[in-house]
Amino acid sequence: MATQQPPVPRTVPTLLAFVAGYIDGCTVLGLFGLYVAQVTGSFVVAGAHLVAPEEGIVIKIIGIPVFFGAAVATTLLVIVARHRGRALVLSLGLETVLLAGLLSTGLLGTPFRDGNAPAALAAAIFGLSAMGVQSALVRLLFPGVASTNVMTTNTTLVAIEATETAVAWLAARRSPGDVGAADTLAAARVRLFNIVPLGFGFLAGTIAGTGAYLLAGFWCLLVATAIMLGLIAWAMRRMPVTPSP
Repeated sequence: MATQQPPVPRTVPTLLAFVAGYIDGCTVLGLFGLYVAQVTGSFVVAGAHLVAPEEGIVIKIIGIPVFFGAAVATTLLVIVARHRGRALVLSLGLETVLLAGLLSTGLLGTPFRDGNAPAALAAAIFGLSAMGVQSALVRLLFPGVASTNVMTTNTTLVAIEATETAVAWLAARRSPGDVGAADTLAAARVRLFNIVPLGFGFLAGTIAGTGAYLLAGFWCLLVATAIMLGLIAWAMRRMPVTPSP
């Protein structure tokens, strides 16, 4: 018999966006400017390296295969665990384990002297893998939720939704009794209010992560790990709803 999960509260993807920004703020300072929450920069560096080769870029280009591999692993995990209602718990757990790996390698290897050193590469792989898992789990398990990692696309979506909301508001004002116009405005507002918190969450995370790294180094990752543990506890408390036969 199929089970149904209740809708995901808006605070959950916002917290995940905060974690992604927080980790990015930390790794930019601690891992030679590496952004682990997305791999756009890795594609740019890889393409530029083909034209103008340079030394010491391994830590920047490994994001492509690592992110890809993490997404594949998460997809397989979800496929296997979804029918048991454990996909979200296990996916969040996998991300948390990888963040713990980033914390451990960061503490053991810091200060990193070379971006291509094994310890630095290990830390980068843990961070990139964690963010690859998060990107995939949101896509697979949070229907209708925008990315919690990639703010470039989200910025475009905010612009689109804000414009459509403004147009719908003007149409509703011109026709106060038009039910269709009111429904269009309500739907546009929901879409806008669902995506805006992700941007603010990510920005708040980058500010917090940068400041925390300056104060405590890689120990600051305990905050992100604690948030993930809280999300795992929330996911475990969610009881699947089994429809009546």
